[in-house]
Amino acid sequence: MAEVLGGRAVRQVRLLLSVLKPGNHVPHAGPAAAFGTSVTSAKVAVNGVHLHYQRTGEGEHAVLLLPGMLGSGETDFGPQIKNLNKKLFTVVAWDPRGYGHSRPPDRDFPLDFFERDAKDAVDLMKTLKFQKVSLLGWSDGGITALIAAARYPSYINKMVIWGANAYVTEEDETIYQGIRDVSKWSERTRKPLETLYGYDYFSKTCEKWVDGIKQFKHLSDGNICRHLLPLVQCPTLIVHGEKDPLVPRFHADFIHKHVRGSRLHLMPEGKHNLHLRFANEFNKLAEDFLQ
Repeated sequence: MAEVLGGRAVRQVRLLLSVLKPGNHVPHAGPAAAFGTSVTSAKVAVNGVHLHYQRTGEGEHAVLLLPGMLGSGETDFGPQIKNLNKKLFTVVAWDPRGYGHSRPPDRDFPLDFFERDAKDAVDLMKTLKFQKVSLLGWSDGGITALIAAARYPSYINKMVIWGANAYVTEEDETIYQGIRDVSKWSERTRKPLETLYGYDYFSKTCEKWVDGIKQFKHLSDGNICRHLLPLVQCPTLIVHGEKDPLVPRFHADFIHKHVRGSRLHLMPEGKHNLHLRFANEFNKLAEDFLQ
């Protein structure tokens, strides 16, 4: 069994290194003006740190984009910042503390780092004077979104998540270990993050992330936020790429089963970065759900 799992995990890791980050499809953005003059960038003090965010659109419906591991608004959400309907939505893409331009501090991974991110995200939007928000969360950002929706139900309007998991299995741990050494990533995948962080910070933070996510494997049932799923009250759309090499299908099924009234939408050709590779399809799906 271990050999079978190992072989499958190796194949998954090889696939993963080509799709883990958007370097294949979205060039690293420089100044916010790269997306057009309607995008503004700023930093604001929240919970003792200065959080960076990008903002665009003039719609009444506020939407927060939550990036994945090592992610930022500019590396993770180019097609969403550029193309989500600016008349319907006001779109905010944030950099969690220690990621992107929300530095200092350096990123760390205490056992409550997802809970901390969820509080930071909600408090950021409250600081920006939004009365209620919807969440679009990718990967780690999807986990953060689930926690935020459970912890702050009256503040969250709707939620779209993809590439998220509520617990960690042995199979997951094997996959994570396979991406620990960023020198083994393809150059196309590495480059945007090297440009953003510099190689040393990028490499060390990836290693710290692997150790951080492995902490949950030692908790009961590998729990990250599975105990919170029944507390989610907002309308929730779970999108899953059938070819996602990082997050197996059973994770999407589990979240769908335990978040009451949630919808599950499968993308047969989608991988982990389905919102980038199939940006038009994803954006339409998200817009239709949020309206």
